[in-house]
Amino acid sequence: MMKIMVLNGPNLNRLGKREPDIYGRETLEQIMASLESAAKDNGCDIEARQSNHEGDLIDWIHEAGDKYTGLILNAGAFTHYSYAIRDALASIDIPSIEVHLSNIYARESFRHTSVISEVTIGQISGFGSIGYELAFKGLLHYLKGEEY
Repeated sequence: MMKIMVLNGPNLNRLGKREPDIYGRETLEQIMASLESAAKDNGCDIEARQSNHEGDLIDWIHEAGDKYTGLILNAGAFTHYSYAIRDALASIDIPSIEVHLSNIYARESFRHTSVISEVTIGQISGFGSIGYELAFKGLLHYLKGEEY
């Protein structure tokens, strides 16, 4: 069975309350429940975690590299400046996909840069909560070795 780790970074625990016009009204728990259902339908196991602390995310990325088949990461604001998270991703040998609820390229200019994108197999941005499912489907497709 494929095991996928899903990591969520700072402030994502505030989904549903935090700027709903940008991030939507669904909570992180609701989004992860939907993703877990999609994973189950595809014979996969999902482990979802959230932290506002960079070190937690780095430790979990390392754990994912040792114990999981793939990784989906919404690094939140760390996307734009955390070379430590970028280096953690580069240190693991499993595929990872970067996901963002909002279109980071249609927002403030500081959000247009992702320091982690070059060490992921892809990025999903701007599709709201469905982005997690798109990331999951893309990762599953990649892991199965299917052509694009």
